[in-house]
Amino acid sequence: MEGYRVKPGTKVELNGIDAGSTDEAKGGKSKSAEAFAELNQKLETLQEMLWAQGRHRVLVVLQGMDTSGKDGVIRHVFDRVNPTGVKVTSFKAPTDLELAHDFLWRIHSQVPADGELVIFNRSHYEDVLVARVRNLVPPDVWRRRYDQINDFERLLAETGTTILKFFLHIDKDEQKERLQARLDDPTKHWKFRRGDLDDRRLWDEYQRAYEEALSRTSTDHAPWYIVPANRKWYRNLAVATVLVEALEKLDMRYPEPEDLADVVVE
Repeated sequence: MEGYRVKPGTKVELNGIDAGSTDEAKGGKSKSAEAFAELNQKLETLQEMLWAQGRHRVLVVLQGMDTSGKDGVIRHVFDRVNPTGVKVTSFKAPTDLELAHDFLWRIHSQVPADGELVIFNRSHYEDVLVARVRNLVPPDVWRRRYDQINDFERLLAETGTTILKFFLHIDKDEQKERLQARLDDPTKHWKFRRGDLDDRRLWDEYQRAYEEALSRTSTDHAPWYIVPANRKWYRNLAVATVLVEALEKLDMRYPEPEDLADVVVE
């Protein structure tokens, strides 16, 4: 999956990236289901080691257009992890208190502590995406934020946080199908917002905002991965593969147990 990693300094053009690609899946969907099950098992063990050892911190950032599958990734990729050491945080429109501080103030309090794996379902990147497209702040404000985000993520990395950022890449036709499916299924109506259609009308503006964010904030210490997400099974496989490989590189071990030779359970 290394080919999906955005190299620092790369100019990203999303139109040139196939959102429906499954090129890295050996044997297609059926064969990949076995590989994904193995990855789930590995992730379960690695996350348990992460929590037990309490030395490393892991931050996973999920971004993408509406219906790109952020919730689906959380539901499927992380379904076997121990919820004690895992936290999912979603950032909604900022409150008055949050707006009275710098834009990263509310983010910093949610980053992982020792032993934790934290998933951002949307993140601080909304402040160079929605804030830009919707003209919520002046251009000179959001333009400064790329460097501020890089500095913030460098601080996290230098203090022991492994950062993995995933842009779930779907095309406009796929989004149309997924939005229509929510309208067609009464049990999915709760997931549909009229505002989704407003954002869809701004598709091109959002694509340009994402391209600049991906280009300017993919670094060696906090890389972006552009994951083809039209095929849900492949999206999950790609994210799980990158995550497991990153955790394996931490070379974690379970803590040495106490001497229990004289312990008797009565």
